[in-house]
Amino acid sequence: MAEPHKRRASSDDLAERIAAAQAARRKPARNRTGAVRGWEIAFRMVIELIVGIAIGGGFGYGIDWLFGSLPVFTLIFGLLGFAAGVRVMLRSAEEVSRHNRAAEAREADNEASEGADRPRDMRQDERGERGIRR
Repeated sequence: MAEPHKRRASSDDLAERIAAAQAARRKPARNRTGAVRGWEIAFRMVIELIVGIAIGGGFGYGIDWLFGSLPVFTLIFGLLGFAAGVRVMLRSAEEVSRHNRAAEAREADNEASEGADRPRDMRQDERGERGIRR
C-alpha cells in the first residue's frame, strides 16, 4: 500500500495540474488593453443602423396611415432614418477609436512605469525572459 506522504504529494500534484488546466482554459472577456473587440463594434453598428431605419420608417408609416396617402412619408422617413443610423454609426466608430487609443496609451504607460521600477537586470526582454540581455 502507498505511504501517506506519497499519497498526499500525488493529490497535491493532481490539484496543481487541475488548477493549471482550468487556468489555461479560461479566456479573458477583453484583451489586455481593454480595447473593444471587432465583433462588438460590428454588432453595435448594425443594430444602430437597423434601429434608425425602423424608427424612421415607423414614423413615416404612421403619418401615411393618418393621412391615407401613398407610402411617400414611409420612404422619406425611412431614408431619413437610414441617414440618422449612418450618422450614429460614424459617431460610435469615432468613440470606439478614441477608447482604443486611450487604452493603448494606458497600457504603454503601465509598461513604462513597470520597467522603470525594476533594476535593469530584472526587466523582461522581448521574449518574456528575465535577466540581462546579451
